[in-house]
Amino acid sequence: MDRSRRLCLGLGMTLVLRPADATPEALHAAIAGFAAGTPVQRGRIALEIAPLVENGNAVPISITVDSPMTATDHVREIALFTAQNPQLEVLHCRLGPHAGRAAVATRIRLATSQQIVALARLSDGSCWQVGADVVVTLAACVE
Repeated sequence: MDRSRRLCLGLGMTLVLRPADATPEALHAAIAGFAAGTPVQRGRIALEIAPLVENGNAVPISITVDSPMTATDHVREIALFTAQNPQLEVLHCRLGPHAGRAAVATRIRLATSQQIVALARLSDGSCWQVGADVVVTLAACVE
């Protein structure tokens, strides 16, 4: 097999194996899966991310949940979903009352401009959600 045929075959395999972009329906299904039948409410959770991001390779993000973090009232899980990344679930943290504070900060990659959704499950079983739209000028995750 000559070099050009191998190159074309390799490119074809790369295109076939690349994960498909997420759809709004897939995002809603992922949120419903996290909520596990519990109604998702708005409030109690804050998402801090810049509305305009120059480079999608390392986007700073922080999520905080209004909770006293006591044994009877604490945050159990925090998750972050993106609408257009190859992987919908970007972050999933489990917390307990000994965490002291219901806050998570990290950097994520964003494939393109999209909606970001943060969710929190509390010890009483309730689920809370907040979303943000982010414009990315230099995309990531699409190599």
